[in-house]
Amino acid sequence: MRIGVPREIKVQEYRVGLSPASVAELVRRGHEVCVEAGAGTGIGFTDAMYQQAGASTVDTATAFAAELVVKVKEPQPEECVRLRAGQVLFTYLHLAADRRQAEALAASGVTAIAYETVVGPHGGLPLLSPMSEVAGRMSIQVGAWCLQRPNGGRGTLLGGVPGVQPGRVVILGGGISGANAAAMAVGMQADVTILEKSVERMRSLVDHFEGRARVLMASPEAIEEHVLHADLVVGAVLIPGDSTPKLVSRDLVRRMPDGAALVDISIDQGGCFETSRPTSHDQPIFVEERVVHYCVTNMPGAVARTATMALNNVTLPYVCALAERGWEAALAADAGFAQGLNVRHGAIVHPAVRHALGLTGAD
Repeated sequence: MRIGVPREIKVQEYRVGLSPASVAELVRRGHEVCVEAGAGTGIGFTDAMYQQAGASTVDTATAFAAELVVKVKEPQPEECVRLRAGQVLFTYLHLAADRRQAEALAASGVTAIAYETVVGPHGGLPLLSPMSEVAGRMSIQVGAWCLQRPNGGRGTLLGGVPGVQPGRVVILGGGISGANAAAMAVGMQADVTILEKSVERMRSLVDHFEGRARVLMASPEAIEEHVLHADLVVGAVLIPGDSTPKLVSRDLVRRMPDGAALVDISIDQGGCFETSRPTSHDQPIFVEERVVHYCVTNMPGAVARTATMALNNVTLPYVCALAERGWEAALAADAGFAQGLNVRHGAIVHPAVRHALGLTGAD
């Protein structure tokens, strides 16, 4: 099969769909890979490295003309018009928060499979997990930066110093991103509280952190109590394919301490703070209700080399399955992989995405 890897054009996005090592494996399996010139340059994957791995370096149009197009981020409007019926697009989509993209992909006729809704053989979201790990760990780094006074923050050092209490970090959601955020915050010696709804997950978190972080039921009352007194709140809530519930109202944000910080990892799916709106790495923060917000929709793009390698570790077997069997046979053979199908034959087909977009009835 002919596989195309375009250069990402989202603002400050340097990740790339396939690394040179992944290309080499696909070429060994007899597939043809064409990588857009400069696609990996921003993270040290040169055109020469791709050529050495067996790929051809091509222009944008050629990369998008392949039978299987492998990307990282959702296609931008000018990329959607390059797609056509008979092609397969494999990438992050996050359609629940992006009606315009959903409609453009449906109009193109492309078959679109989303990394973030693929389910693993033992449950979980294997193609989302590595980026959740990255974003979770980054959330504390960027949150600490937001709290610095020159950025509008209240001037709190998360780890404190002897004689001064540490910053209070509240994490909404104890999944992969939330747990990784908590691990970083604990490592910085912050005062950490995780709010989670699953009793089973709470037990796991309690065992893991061994008293270094509080783990509490995420009731509305607990959310209000802890957010009101937090220095940093991390939104790490996920409903696969669907929009994120707004757990923190504007009124609650308004009552937070001036200069507190919110980091919304969930912004790709609409965000869990009522005051959130998408930002980019060029302008990552804004102040709303006197609280600093960080709502970058491609957080892992800031550490693109690490993120690309982590993503390729999990996506490559699925790319191989698509290339060797074709999308219909590959999805028929793996019910979890089939959950990744978001767009087919001009229609949005994933139930959670349809619900988020307000679509009713059969596709």
